[in-house]
Amino acid sequence: MRIWRCLTFLVLALPALCYAKVDRVEVISRTEVAGGKNWGAMGAYEEIVARVYFSVRPENKHNRQIVDIDNADKNKNGEVEFSSDLYMLRPKDPKRGNGALLLEVPNRGGRGLLRVVDGGTTGGVSEESSFGDGWLLKQGYTLAWLGWEWDLAPEPRNLRLYAPVAHEKDGKEIHGLVRTDFTLAETREDVPLGHILLGPTGGQSYPVDDPKSSQSVLTVRSSPEGKRTVIPSSQWRFAHKVDGKEVDDPHYIRLNGGFHPGEIYELVYTAKNPVVVGLGLAAVRDFVSYLKNSDQAIAPVQRAYAAGISQTGRFLRHFIYQDFNIDEDNRQVLDGMLAHVAGAGRGSFNHRFAQPSRDAQPMSSIHFPTDLFPFTDLPEKDPDSSERAGSLDAATASHSVPKIFYTNTSYEYWGRAASLIHTSADGRADVKIPDSTRIYYLAGLQHFSGGFPPAKASPTNVEYTAQQLQNPNPIRWFWRAFITDMDEWVRDGKMPPASVYPKVSDGTLSSFSQTNFPRIPGVNAPKDMSTAYHLDFGATWTKGIVTKEPPAVGEAFTALVPKSDADGNDLGGVRLPEVQVPLATYTGWNLRDAKIGAPDRRLSFLGSDIPFAKTAERRKQTGDPRPSIAERYPSGEDYIAKYTEAVKQLIKQRFVLADDLPAMVERGNQEWKEATK
Repeated sequence: MRIWRCLTFLVLALPALCYAKVDRVEVISRTEVAGGKNWGAMGAYEEIVARVYFSVRPENKHNRQIVDIDNADKNKNGEVEFSSDLYMLRPKDPKRGNGALLLEVPNRGGRGLLRVVDGGTTGGVSEESSFGDGWLLKQGYTLAWLGWEWDLAPEPRNLRLYAPVAHEKDGKEIHGLVRTDFTLAETREDVPLGHILLGPTGGQSYPVDDPKSSQSVLTVRSSPEGKRTVIPSSQWRFAHKVDGKEVDDPHYIRLNGGFHPGEIYELVYTAKNPVVVGLGLAAVRDFVSYLKNSDQAIAPVQRAYAAGISQTGRFLRHFIYQDFNIDEDNRQVLDGMLAHVAGAGRGSFNHRFAQPSRDAQPMSSIHFPTDLFPFTDLPEKDPDSSERAGSLDAATASHSVPKIFYTNTSYEYWGRAASLIHTSADGRADVKIPDSTRIYYLAGLQHFSGGFPPAKASPTNVEYTAQQLQNPNPIRWFWRAFITDMDEWVRDGKMPPASVYPKVSDGTLSSFSQTNFPRIPGVNAPKDMSTAYHLDFGATWTKGIVTKEPPAVGEAFTALVPKSDADGNDLGGVRLPEVQVPLATYTGWNLRDAKIGAPDRRLSFLGSDIPFAKTAERRKQTGDPRPSIAERYPSGEDYIAKYTEAVKQLIKQRFVLADDLPAMVERGNQEWKEATK
């Protein structure tokens, strides 16, 4: 074991001792949480805002998978340096904490767990409402958020990675192909090259290196499978309108007449100076190792769990697949991993010119390296190439497999090929999952919990204008139970609930055309579902270098979706009381409103809330085949009694916590009032 590289750095009177690959932690501020409020037995918490400085040795075998690590500048010790933003909440008295780190890998630079799990608001650290009911703090977790992503807008709220660029051995600039695509909800004259999911101005994009190059090609098509039509270069340019005046801008594209809603626009261009993106994976690895292994760490812990939501759920799948759960000194890093709504994906987290924010949506980010074989933890066979591989192969070889929870909602089966994590790649059979993994399908939820009462349109984002009400079913109760189950599994060896997901063998998993979804008046069902394809990014893709954009698209893998009951609610999963004792049909899909174009296509991330008729008379008038509310429940008391019993069964199964019974029943009361008003 090599000698620790430690420095003492004094910032705001805090001695931050470096350890292993963390060279130093520069603290920017320390603030009492909610004015020093005590969070139960755990006492007061403090907020720490800091920047973490790292260095890694390119020759270490646990860094060889980082693409372009050999092409980055090195310090006098032959190491590659980089840094990350850090936001942390920790017990002021560490001895009162529970000894565990819960690291939320930030989704596009943000912090979600306090809102999702505790019901927190967006207030500041001094406001108690920012921490909701404080459940996470009352459990004693050290909570941390570490920047790992380079392509975020440089805004104070974003936790970012600061990484070097790669260059040729002789110092010359590296050039390569970059692709962007987008589908708008309203006409715009110019669009940023960065992923617009990061906001109307995009994020940190790779600028075009030669605006006049003939290699820059803009196309348009009406659907992912549609034929691309090339838009003549005379009709567009790299420019942006500022204060009514058009200016050249290598980060924007501008089209004569504007980009129209409901169309898929795709631009391929050349850029230079690729960021060493894979250092974001190393940052998470080395920061967690530092907290676990140094007594002088800014917040020493004994156990470490990482949670990722959507993009960062995929990040965690990628982290394990590429063997980042073991540090330079051969120590396992994460003890547990909660990958939520990741579907079957990984992502653009470690290749040349990677854009980590890119995902896979019904009408954008199409055929980026997101849903790639292998999908299952244990080795599976690719029916097309006969390749045999599993996502845990490398971690198994390095003896660094953590406890894993994969949790997906109805949306991920329709929009993120989630079935591929537990079926064969041809969709014909269920496959074995390892003892270290649990798969939980959370039926009747959308990708993120919609607002309540539900609405068809988002008040803040026209992109989410749907044909049906958005699915409002809450994820909060499940998260609390899963965090508790994971900690008990790692800390005490208490086995978590068995996996629950739809299966080929019991008929709860099927092709999208055989789901048995009822014909409901005024409801247009989707004509397709998302799946994964064999993608060819060029001859050097195995080295993490793309030479073919867009990729050649080969055969599809066979993704499946859950079958539904007579009401249209999904079978085969863990069902909230809203689904067990329903007042509506809750789906994992919702179609685009005609106002935003492409009304026959699914919306990104959204499910539907399709209410039952209130009375039998109203149901018969519309021809709705689903029994009305009055036909199901003779009174509100009857409904709440059944709802309460459903909650108690979930408590018994350990999918929700007993302490959450009152709040869940109160939610049931609110839903009854809304449905019957």
